[in-house]
Amino acid sequence: MTQSKTSMFSPEDVHCAVLSNGITVLARSNFNSPSVSLGGYLPAGAIFETDDKLGLADFVSSMLMRGTHSRSFDAIYNELETAGASLGFDSGVHTTNFGGRALAEDLPLVLKLLSESLVSPAFPKDEVERLRAQLLTGLALRAQDTSDMADLWFEKFLYADHPYGKPSDGYPETIQAITRKDLEEFHRLHFGPRGMVIAIVGAIQPKKAVEAVAKVLGDWTVSRQKEAPVLPPLKPLKKGIRHHHPIPGKSQADLVVGVIGPSRKNPDYMAASLGNSALGQFGMMGRIGNVVREKSGLAYYAYSSLHAGVGPGSWEVAAGVNPKNLNKALDLIEKELKRFVKYGVTKEELADSQANYIGRLPLSLESNGGMVSAMLNIHRYDLGMDYYQRYEKIVRGVTRDDVVAVARKYIHVDRLVIATAGP
Repeated sequence: MTQSKTSMFSPEDVHCAVLSNGITVLARSNFNSPSVSLGGYLPAGAIFETDDKLGLADFVSSMLMRGTHSRSFDAIYNELETAGASLGFDSGVHTTNFGGRALAEDLPLVLKLLSESLVSPAFPKDEVERLRAQLLTGLALRAQDTSDMADLWFEKFLYADHPYGKPSDGYPETIQAITRKDLEEFHRLHFGPRGMVIAIVGAIQPKKAVEAVAKVLGDWTVSRQKEAPVLPPLKPLKKGIRHHHPIPGKSQADLVVGVIGPSRKNPDYMAASLGNSALGQFGMMGRIGNVVREKSGLAYYAYSSLHAGVGPGSWEVAAGVNPKNLNKALDLIEKELKRFVKYGVTKEELADSQANYIGRLPLSLESNGGMVSAMLNIHRYDLGMDYYQRYEKIVRGVTRDDVVAVARKYIHVDRLVIATAGP
């Protein structure tokens, strides 16, 4: 199979197969490079956690490669290092995720290690305690980090009584409470082939990639694999909330200001994303960066971002400032948000952002890893494998009226969540 002339993939050149146990394999060849990238996820995220064991999914995913029933922690990493390959896991609210890279000839080794880590982790006692110490150190550092703590409180208030409002890395007391038995139990109940997706791109025929996955994971069955709970509805905020988290002795204060935004599948997403580009991304961090950082010199950094996933996203502005300038910076951000809601974007701002989105897409798909990420996102959000064939039309189809409409729909300046952390 020759490599297609364009890096844009389509339904014709992405091979999709579902194994008999429920694993979906997406594969695309690229013989321009001797390497192969893989990535994927399975529905074993923090949504299954109880409040007294927050951080459990993260703890489990971080343990998967610290020893299996057939290999020690050292043996796993020695094999990867000898092949110059990589493999790793992390977790989120909905999923445990994995990714790796190797020369095409070493793909069977990486898939074997992936399979062992997913199917038969041993959770060695000494490694459990070693990792617990590392996680607790990370949480101690988080408690002293003004940016991390502003984020934590922002999500807590924005997503009150909702899985998205709970920190996926937990709290010191919840990490202390997690036992080895909890890790084994979480793995037994939530890790399985149903709902698992794996994407492979590189110097391999797509059907051979499917065969390679089937060889190591095709026999994996878990009869009692739990279904993920339905994401509860999010209660809209009736009024604004402002919270300051004091961290004595800091020379910087960090702030996060924002609202609930659209999910990735919401038809409002592209207009919100292009609007956000003008608001706080394009060039030197858009209008927010220009007003708060460049013109007023009030911030070390200032930008806006749109986080959109399976459920309700967030549309937020973040900045790091001298503590004396905190209120001034918040005033400027609020004024800029009001202006954005009232007037939307200029013709030039929208055209620049649209050109940027269309121009950077091929660059994001140049590497095998970029292609894997894109294929997984398209599958996860059910956008259709022809999404990138339609992408330019979707981007160019957004008008200034669309942007101002989504700004008014989501950004209610009288109902902002404002979280700050610092002295």
